[in-house]
Parts: sequence; structure tokens; C-alpha cells
Amino acid sequence: MDSHRKIITLLLALLTWGAYSAFGQVDLTAADSLPEMPTCTDTLVVDTIVGFVENADDVDETPEETQIHTEIDTLYWGLDSLPLMRFFQKLNQVMTTKQGNLHIIQMGGSHIQAGTMTHRFRKHLLDEYGAPAAARGFIFPYSAASNCNNPSDYKTGKARPFNLIRNVHQNYAFPLGASGIAVWNADTLNSITIKINAPDYDFVADTIILLGKAYGWPIDPILKEDTIYHFPDSIDFDNDRYYFYFDQPVKDFTLYFPCSKGDTFVVNGILLKNCRPGITLSSIGVNGAQVTSYLRCKNLTRDMRLLQPDLVIFNIGVNDAYGSSFDSVAFKNNYMKLVARIREANPDCAFIFVTNNDTWKKGKKGRYYVNKTGPMVQDVMYRLADLTGGAVWDQFAVMGGLKSMESWRKKGLAQKDRVHFTASGYNLMGDLFWDAFIRELKIEKR
Repeated sequence: MDSHRKIITLLLALLTWGAYSAFGQVDLTAADSLPEMPTCTDTLVVDTIVGFVENADDVDETPEETQIHTEIDTLYWGLDSLPLMRFFQKLNQVMTTKQGNLHIIQMGGSHIQAGTMTHRFRKHLLDEYGAPAAARGFIFPYSAASNCNNPSDYKTGKARPFNLIRNVHQNYAFPLGASGIAVWNADTLNSITIKINAPDYDFVADTIILLGKAYGWPIDPILKEDTIYHFPDSIDFDNDRYYFYFDQPVKDFTLYFPCSKGDTFVVNGILLKNCRPGITLSSIGVNGAQVTSYLRCKNLTRDMRLLQPDLVIFNIGVNDAYGSSFDSVAFKNNYMKLVARIREANPDCAFIFVTNNDTWKKGKKGRYYVNKTGPMVQDVMYRLADLTGGAVWDQFAVMGGLKSMESWRKKGLAQKDRVHFTASGYNLMGDLFWDAFIRELKIEKR
């Protein structure tokens, strides 16, 4: 096996230049469907935003004048909120002593895959922490596939496009895990490059765990850091994990998958770890995902045992409530199943449920009308908080409730589809969520 590895390493070294010549420079541009995220130093003042305002003649319903309701920008705690209380106590301890680690995961659909709102929250969290950042945490190489948008705080490159699997489909060729998404490759020369793109934070790793699996002949993925090629230091075949350990901190790296004819390698995610204390905020997002989408992920609980989240922030619901019919009972029951699968991995995990933003639907002749399921989802989220000992952040009410999305669009904060926000809108949502979140921490500190 060692001689086989040496041959593969030599071939990779010789072929790397050829691969770059044949395919061009590795593509590190994320094919984002959402506007580029502003830098972390941008300050958003709603009253001074100048955005592109379209003609409102394509709207069938007159929007109400929207004001952001900062007076209700808080977390509603459900009944028996012991898990949430323990989380904020632990957060307070980590913040105060600068010792220990905390892992938060934000989980959702396209709002979360874009990464803008999550990174805004991450910025506030790490600035409040005020010490060197812990590891970046769990990431997925979205842009390894064609037309798949990637968060802006890291860049994903590829020699050639990988094939994509998402949990939004009923059936797929390979099982999915906590990421709800996978890319797969059957090309000897293909590779994935990760470059951290968060200059304000020193996100380095001394351990990189690749979540993936070879189908066909056993394949050892190879990691190139600087000019050095590394084979996995250990492999957990039972849980489909490849471990790479480093003496020096690593920020940028390339993964190769030396597939022979008929072989396939599937990538389900990458966990970046280091030995620093601190707070890690990971995001898991799949465009179009519903609650049932994550329930279809066979290895979700298995992967959550590795990630060990102390808190999961759920932003799932827009796609569930956007169709022609919405069953609030099934929606609640499915969420309870998802909570149970995560608590199977970590019984002490706490939860925050984020209500849907106001959304509109496109009807006949291209005219838009308001989607009236927002209050129904809102009601379910409050019930879920009571049932799980979690909390609710009522995004729907804070942004202005029904019809408010049109006013956000006119202010340059929402996109034309009246479902997604602009970069400025996502940043504002990140600010508002942080205000509600930090209020609880300040109460805990008293």
C-alpha cells in the first residue's frame, strides 16, 4: 500500500501542472445566485440605504408601510427551557473565561446556503468574544458543482465540475449526511481547493476531517498543503471519515481523489478543527430544502455525533409553506422528528426556531401576491419552542408581518422574487438576530 501511495503522490505532482494547463487555473469563483456579501466592516443603516426600486405595478396587493419592530426583537423562551438555559450559561462561561469550546449550527435552505446572514451573526459573536477565533467548523464545497452558490467567507475551487446531490430530491444515488448535500467525482485528475476568505479572523486548522466515501476500489483521498502531499493519518471506514493532522496551522488546501475507471468518491462535507478555545459557528444550508429533506438524510444523526452542536438555530420553513397547500400539523411533527434525531446525537442540544420571513408568490401574468402561510408557520414555531424547551426568534413579526416583504424590496433589502433578501437585507437580519441573541447573554451575565 505504501509503494502504491508513493506512486500516486508522484503522479499527482507530475500531473498537477498538466491539470492546470488542461483545465485552466482552478476555478475559485463561487457561482452565487445572491449578491456578493459586503465586507464585515460595512455598517447598515436602514434609513440611508439607496437601493434599486422597481415599479410596484406588478403587485396585486398594496403593501402596508413597514417598520422594523425592534421593540419585539427578542427571543421568546418556551416552557421548561432548561437546555437553552444551560447553553447560555455555557456561552457566558466561554465568553468570560476564554476557555472551553462551543459549537453553534445554523440550519436551513437557500437563506443559509448563501451564508451572508450567518456570517454577519458570526462576526458579531466573535467580536463579542474578543479573542482569537476557534476553527471555522463544518463547511461544504458547494461551488465544486456547477451553478451552486458558496458562502463568501471561504472559496471553493475545482479542476472540473463535480456532480451534485441534494436532499430536496426524493431519491439519490448515494446516502446523505448532516450537510444534506454531496458532490461526487469519478475523474482521476479532479480536485477541490478550499481557501479561507475571512481576513478579519484567523481561521486555521490543525485537524481536517473529510466526510466522504469511496465506491468501487478503495480510494485514499490526498490532501495537498503548500507543496506537500498528505495521505490520511487515520481512516474511520465505519463512519466514512478521513483524518488529516498537521504540526503547523493550515488555512488553504487542495483535496485529490485518485479514482480509477469505475470508481467514485463522494464528498459529504469537511470539518476544520484546531486546539484553540472559543466559539465555532457552522452553517448547513441546501437551496430548496424542507424539514422532510433533512429527514431523508440517512446519516444525519451519525454526522451530528461528530459535530456535537450545543445549539441548533433552525431556519427551515419557507419551502415547506410555499406550495399550494400547507399542513401545519405535519410540519410540526416533522420538526419534532428532526429535533429527536439531533438530540439522539447530543441530548443536551438546545434549539432556536426562526419564523419564516414574509414571502410572496408569482401568479398569472407575472403579478405577485402575498403568501398567507406566514402566521401559520409562526404559530407552529412557538409551539415547537414549548415542546422542545427551546426559543423562537420571530423574524416574521420583527420585519413587519404580512405584506412587509414588498416594502423591504422597495428599500433595496429584498430581491425581486420577494422571497430572498439582498446582501444588505441578509446583513440586517443578521444584526437583528444578534440583538435578540446578545440580550439573553447580557441577562445571563447579570
